[in-house]
Amino acid sequence: MQRARVYVFLALANLFWAGNFVFGALIGDQVSPVSLTFFRWAFAAVPLVLLAWALERPDWRRALREWKLHLLQSLLGLTGYTILLYSALGLTGAVTASVISAINPAMIALGAALVLRERLSGLQGVGIGLAFVGVTIVLTGGDLGSVLANGFGVGDLLVVASVLAWTVYSLISRRLTTPPVTSTAVQAVLATLTMVPVVAIMGVTPPADLAALLGVAYIVLFPSVLGYAFWNIGAAKVGPTKAGIFLNLLPVFTVVIAVALGESLEVAAAIGGALVVVGVTLTLWQPRRRTRADAPVEADVPAVTSAP
Repeated sequence: MQRARVYVFLALANLFWAGNFVFGALIGDQVSPVSLTFFRWAFAAVPLVLLAWALERPDWRRALREWKLHLLQSLLGLTGYTILLYSALGLTGAVTASVISAINPAMIALGAALVLRERLSGLQGVGIGLAFVGVTIVLTGGDLGSVLANGFGVGDLLVVASVLAWTVYSLISRRLTTPPVTSTAVQAVLATLTMVPVVAIMGVTPPADLAALLGVAYIVLFPSVLGYAFWNIGAAKVGPTKAGIFLNLLPVFTVVIAVALGESLEVAAAIGGALVVVGVTLTLWQPRRRTRADAPVEADVPAVTSAP
């Protein structure tokens, strides 16, 4: 596969995930967070299983032997993260939520250092610090005094909670031997099954008009199926480190789409977002090591570590 096409795949994955923020916010007044999460994984489960079979030819028995880890990841990442994010979008907006969520790679690197005792370079430490400064600016709106007096917004805190859930999800994924697309497929099936009793009690709120229906269809097809596929294909070709740099496109794409649809971009969000992007780039950056045929230096490609 040509390198240019791989980069297009990685960029498209982030474009699709950006759309998840925007459309999740737009249809939030019609479809509840629980309903949207259920629809997302219920309708994406079968396509993901077929995609996993086509791309990875998985040993399903081996994958099911790790069912406890898959169940935990499903509850944290596919159900918990998604419900928290969709709940936040109606309160804080797609732009702010995407900028805060962009700190995910830095949080994962910090979590790996604290929990898994992975070493951080000085450059990575600086990057994590910059990313946290950027998120602080976004959370406070550039006015720390006002936050100290009035507290953080509920929506902002829900986004932070979703970031923490995805960080734990990503750290657990390092214990899995199941290939990434197969992992997502198994977890989507588990998410659907575990949410059945929830929606049986709480009920579901289906889309009320064609626009909302198309929004749900977009979230099912593009972020949930194609986003994962394109990301993992690209990361397998260039390695997770190079692929990780493309995660910085997520808040950029979200801002562009949201502003084009009429959402405002505040100065604090722009400044904080820029710092987050620079910080995450430094966190993910690794010196290039010479290898024959310019092959990726990483042997293992982890599951998705952004926040789709």
